[in-house]
Amino acid sequence: MFSNPDLMKLIFGRLTLESIPYQEPILIVTFIGVAIGAIAVLSIITYFRWWVPLWKDWITSVDHKKIGIMYIVLALIMLLRGFSDAILMRTQQALAFNGSDGFLPPHHYDQIFTAHGVIMIFFVAMPFVTGLMNFVVPLQIGARDVSFPFLNNFSFWMTTAGAIIIMISLFIGEFARTGWLAYPPLSGIAYSPDVGVDYYIWGLQVAGIGTLLSGVNLIATIIKMRAPGMHLMRMPVFTWTALCTNILIVASFPILTAVLALLSLDRYVGTNFFTNDLGGNPMMYVNLIWIWGHPEVYILILPAFGVFSEVVATFCGKRLFGYASMVYATMVITILAYLVWLHHFFTMGSGASVNSFFGITTMIISIPTGAKIFNWLFTMYKGRIHFDVPMLWTIGFMVTFVIGGMTGVMLAVPPADFVLHNSLFLIAHFHNVIIGGVLFGMFAGVNYWFPKAFGFKLDPFWGKVSFWFWLTGFYFAFMPLYVLGLMGVTRRLNEFDDPSLRIWFLIAAFGAALIAVGIAALIIQLVVSFRRREELRDTTGDPWNGRTLEWSTSSPPPEYNFAFTPVVHEQDAWWDMKKRGYVRPLAGYRPIHMPKNTGTGAILGGLSIVFAFGMIWYIWWMAILAFVAMLAVAIGHTFNYKRDFYIPVDEVTQTEEARTRQLAGQV
Repeated sequence: MFSNPDLMKLIFGRLTLESIPYQEPILIVTFIGVAIGAIAVLSIITYFRWWVPLWKDWITSVDHKKIGIMYIVLALIMLLRGFSDAILMRTQQALAFNGSDGFLPPHHYDQIFTAHGVIMIFFVAMPFVTGLMNFVVPLQIGARDVSFPFLNNFSFWMTTAGAIIIMISLFIGEFARTGWLAYPPLSGIAYSPDVGVDYYIWGLQVAGIGTLLSGVNLIATIIKMRAPGMHLMRMPVFTWTALCTNILIVASFPILTAVLALLSLDRYVGTNFFTNDLGGNPMMYVNLIWIWGHPEVYILILPAFGVFSEVVATFCGKRLFGYASMVYATMVITILAYLVWLHHFFTMGSGASVNSFFGITTMIISIPTGAKIFNWLFTMYKGRIHFDVPMLWTIGFMVTFVIGGMTGVMLAVPPADFVLHNSLFLIAHFHNVIIGGVLFGMFAGVNYWFPKAFGFKLDPFWGKVSFWFWLTGFYFAFMPLYVLGLMGVTRRLNEFDDPSLRIWFLIAAFGAALIAVGIAALIIQLVVSFRRREELRDTTGDPWNGRTLEWSTSSPPPEYNFAFTPVVHEQDAWWDMKKRGYVRPLAGYRPIHMPKNTGTGAILGGLSIVFAFGMIWYIWWMAILAFVAMLAVAIGHTFNYKRDFYIPVDEVTQTEEARTRQLAGQV
């Protein structure tokens, strides 16, 4: 017989009432706010009877367009969480002077800056990037869907499951206090015996599976499903950047999976891969995590480069300058992304020869990036520029990203890096390229392709308000960090002794407040746009019809995208079709084969959360049952022979006639 404590441990593992941080007032207020918000959302869905269409049309959907939209919705939700962490950090740093401890205890502050980095990279930037690629790429290459539609649905729900695991740590237990890369020995069981690092490991492992499978799916789609005549050098630049991005994903994310698995073995089984005992080496972890981590930077930025290429050509009314050089620059960046990882730890004693090699390769990788900047500038030169919202984000990017690139070249010099490494200068540089590059690119892409997704534009006034607050807020928030970094102020500190530094932190906090207004304006823009959608549906006279193949479909596109597979003759496929006087055929239709929706992906995502929760809290029976259930559901899905269906000819014909009438003014 089990004694009572043994029975409780068998049932609940490490989970106790003390695991709920009810002694933290900030977390209690957050929990109440989240609960009220969740109840309000559920009440609205129930009142309007949206549960059935939500399940049938979205949660179970295998349509790449809907999955792409859901990725972007996930990114926006997690942006609110990640930015709230940033506000807390900036407020704490502005207050914690002259003996004041501020309002965040050190252990809570450490969790916040770790969660901020993890959420912004894995659950804001990655879903934004994956969502845009999912929505746009099949339309740009003339495909009806991705190669593996169910796998696409499964990938999304695994990414969502990873985000939910990270969010659970806010209310049950705690998150890692290690920084977003979780270096050992700090992330080892000796220095982090709590559940924080385990939340980190399992959240990223679950989400990483979704990202890796999405990468495989999109590579297969681009290589095998292009329209007739679209050879590689006729692909749109965004599709090229998506191809290179997913090659990087497939090559680098298994490394992240492996290194986190080894760290798990150190924590769960007592191995010594990343300890100084029994032959282990913490520096091996640092090498492996950055062999994944630096390609990850280009996984995020390359699709943004593709967005800017599409936007500049469209809103300047010109062909993109130097198409071939843009493609080759993208490929060179993809290759060099694997030759620069060690510049992240110049200060760790690798030696002068090794540091010199990686310093040189880091400077070399700036050359193809600079070539892209000049190509965009030459596209704008003598163009008829329309300063719509996507173009504003693009111009803001070009100025901001160049500054971030120059500071990156400074950090690529090993002697300079010895002074600036681990300082706030590094934080400013990183945010300079990620916000100024990735987030600005994603906002440009969302504004640019929103009419394609929903049939009406986003409200331009609130879009411009959001842009200007984001841009000015960024400079107020991060330029002071360059100054503080040059003064020697290190990162991750939650209080300061020197009162002369406070003015810089106050300016940075003011910048964060401006960015908060920019985010609020973005939300208002979405709400206002849906309320004014009929008014915003007309794009007559706007340069919004684009040059690539996705604009040859209706807005929004039908479920099957293309009733007739288009034939491509030039790089700017839709532009070329309009010049040729392309008219859609109204006869010769065949029933269109379509994959059927399935809830298997959402169920597997939910079971992954249960499995991860059991592993985190040592509730072994829960983990075993969830794992067995995942196997059963996956095997059961393979026996579902009735997944596919055909859209009948008459329905296709009627839809195609409507699209022809809609596009009559464009052809």
